[in-house]
Amino acid sequence: MAKVILGITMSLDGFINDRNGDVGRLYPDLAKLRETELLQESIKTTGAVVMGRYAYDMAHGDFTGYEYQRPIFVVTHNVPEVVAKGENGNFRFEFVTDGIESAVEQAKVAAGTKIVTVIGGANIAQQCLRNVLVDELHIGIIPVLLGDGLRFFEHLETGQIKLEIISVVKSDGRTDISYRVVK
Repeated sequence: MAKVILGITMSLDGFINDRNGDVGRLYPDLAKLRETELLQESIKTTGAVVMGRYAYDMAHGDFTGYEYQRPIFVVTHNVPEVVAKGENGNFRFEFVTDGIESAVEQAKVAAGTKIVTVIGGANIAQQCLRNVLVDELHIGIIPVLLGDGLRFFEHLETGQIKLEIISVVKSDGRTDISYRVVK
């Protein structure tokens, strides 16, 4: 069955967006990020994606040219009336209204032997961690201090989650740390 990897980028002080919901300071050069070996490897090995409705809505209805051309399972309470642009044969949206566990299971089936990549905001990430649905946690740390905004590690309420470092990759403007979630 597919391995599930949760990836997120945050500021050094633990925020995944600023107090206005903006992520611009965390992604100063998206084109450069898309060319990194880490992202290219993730794109190559991902068989399906799970994301929250907030992440879906951030594209403003247009996924044309989206890096993950795979089935995307969007966890939501309300299915949008109009699906975003960009779908093609292999790249399609499935809206999952019965919870994160269902979305991850459906994505695992779709991914086959490839990886399920979980993308999105704090809510989806926290649900995955609380329910021990991920095998690995990949955190990109950007050397900025946002001071306020949405914290990644709030509302976990699980007691302790044990992590083991797999790798640390330093590149221009960020440090990426991969952890195995000890189950």
